[in-house]
This record gives sequence, structure tokens and C-alpha cells, in this order.
Amino acid sequence: MTESTAHPHWVKATARLVPLLAVFSLLGIAGLCAFREVVSVDSLRGANDSVGNYLQTIGGIYAVLLAFVVFVVWGQFNDSRTYVEREATSLVDLHRTASGLPPATRDDIQAALRTYVDEVLAKEWLAMAKRDEDVLEHVGTHLDHVWAAIHACKPCNECQHTIYSEVLSRFNDLTDMRTSRLTSSRARIPLMMKFLLYIGALIVIGSIYLMAVEPFWIHVVMAGALSGAVAHILYLIVDLDNAFSGHLVVSKEAFERARRTFERATHQFDAAA
Repeated sequence: MTESTAHPHWVKATARLVPLLAVFSLLGIAGLCAFREVVSVDSLRGANDSVGNYLQTIGGIYAVLLAFVVFVVWGQFNDSRTYVEREATSLVDLHRTASGLPPATRDDIQAALRTYVDEVLAKEWLAMAKRDEDVLEHVGTHLDHVWAAIHACKPCNECQHTIYSEVLSRFNDLTDMRTSRLTSSRARIPLMMKFLLYIGALIVIGSIYLMAVEPFWIHVVMAGALSGAVAHILYLIVDLDNAFSGHLVVSKEAFERARRTFERATHQFDAAA
């Protein structure tokens, strides 16, 4: 991704994130104000030490939970990015290696690979974000065409036999990487884990209302900052949970680079012919 395209992307993400954090901070402050209308600060003052110990315990547990989930979803996101890069590399390797096969087989394989890359870029990226299994299955049929061309190949000499074995190996690598990419696109945080995250956020933010903090504006700052910080982390978790949608997404650049490599290889082959 170039600097010119990355800049608007981050501007858009920031423009969406800042109002969201402001809203949740204001909700946290509004909750505190409503709580103070019902419960006086004098009635809270005697339990400050106990509430402080309670907050330290519950806050520590929730912080560990958040750290664990962020670690997991960030790892899944990086795995998805790795699978995309490796699949694109396998595509280029297979396209290049197939050049040594008989002309009819070579043309069929390379044409199917070009169609596959175009379909992944045009349709499958959006389908992975929406978990549209019909589109994913349709795009996968182009690899079936590659396999049909490989299966029908009749190597003519020892060199082509060697290349044929390499093509089989590259094709197996490609299908493995595609399977890994699609599996990572389907991975989501379990519903019970999401429930625990959101309930935990309410408990931690609500618990700070039990502190008797004076002057009141300091308590307001604490409630707003805690609400905004928790909302930011939860937003990050939700965004990373689906690596192919949202603002933090796996880039298509590897597949676009593979398509440019196909085009260069085709032009070079035509020029040589």
C-alpha cells in the first residue's frame, strides 16, 4: 500500500474511531452523574478502601482477559496476512513453473490462474468479509480447472517430467495456502467470549462509580477515560476479529502483485516467441 492510499485510510479510521470513543466516554460520565444523583458521596466514603481493593482485583482480571483476546486476534490477523502472502507466492511459482510444460497445458494452466486471481480480487475478498460460502466455492472452481489441465498433461521428455512433478508440488502448496486463508477468514471469537468481554466492561466501568473521589471533576475524568480506553480496546478486538473487513484489513497487494507478475511474464513470453 502506497503512502497516498494509506493516508486516506487512516484518516477515515480515525474519523470513525474518535466520535465512537467520545460517545462511550460521555456515556460513562452520564452513568456516573446518574449514580451520584441516587447515591451520595458521603455514603461511599467509608468503603473506599474495600472498593479500592475490589477494583484492583476485578480490574486486573479484566485486563488479563483483554490482553489475552487482543493477543489472540492479533495473532490470527498476522496469520491471515502470512497465508495471503504465501498463496500469492505459490501462484507466481506455479505460473512460472508451468511455462516448461507443453504449450496447450501451459496456456490452460496460466489462463486459469489469471482468472482465479482476478476472481479473488473482484469477488472473494468481499465474500470472505461476509462469509459468503457460495462465492468462495465458485472462485475455487478455477483451481479445479488448473488441476484438470495438470491431470490431462502428457509430458514429452525427461525435462518435462521433472517440471511436471514440480508443478504438482506447487499446485498442492497453492491449495494448502488457499485452505489456510479461508479457514482464517472464518475464525471468530466465540459468542460466550464476546459476552464476557462486554459484561466485564460494564462491571469494571460501573465499579469505579463506587469510589468516593473528590473533587467531582476528577471522578468525571476517571470515568470518561476508563470508558474510552475500554471502548477503544473492544473496538480493536472487533476490527481484528475479521481480518478481511473493517479498517484493519489484510491488504490485497500480494494478489495484485501476482497479477502484475502474470502480465509481465505473458508479455515477455510473447516477445520471446
